[in-house]
Amino acid sequence: MGEPGESRRGPLKSAVPSNVVSPVRRCSRTACGRPAVATLTYVYADSTAVLGPLATYAEPHCYDLCAEHSERLTAPRGWEVVRLAIDTGPAQPSGDDLEALANAVREAARPQERAAGGNGAQGGRDGRPMEVARRGHLRVLRSPDS
Repeated sequence: MGEPGESRRGPLKSAVPSNVVSPVRRCSRTACGRPAVATLTYVYADSTAVLGPLATYAEPHCYDLCAEHSERLTAPRGWEVVRLAIDTGPAQPSGDDLEALANAVREAARPQERAAGGNGAQGGRDGRPMEVARRGHLRVLRSPDS
């Protein structure tokens, strides 16, 4: 026939043009293009459908639903629907997020402090942990007490 990836009609093309794909997750219901706000998961062992906030990652056995479809959700007869609180407003950083960010900034600034002090190569004498080994972005620290 010719080169791989070609048919009688010409080269194969993607089913969905890349300029149409959106980074926003959409509702899993057929023909619904609204943004997803909730994730539906089934717990078959307990005959329970759990509807909660939009999951961080799209999972293969979960269904993302828009606000309208999540409100109208019904379960099969004999099943229970557990609805967790869904915040449809814009996501705000929590105290934990801000604290983690502050800790990351402090950690990133720490090597510069050690270099400015002049005794970073010796380490451990000023009460700070001493770097023993490094593997990629991870470090092994030895306590100054040991």
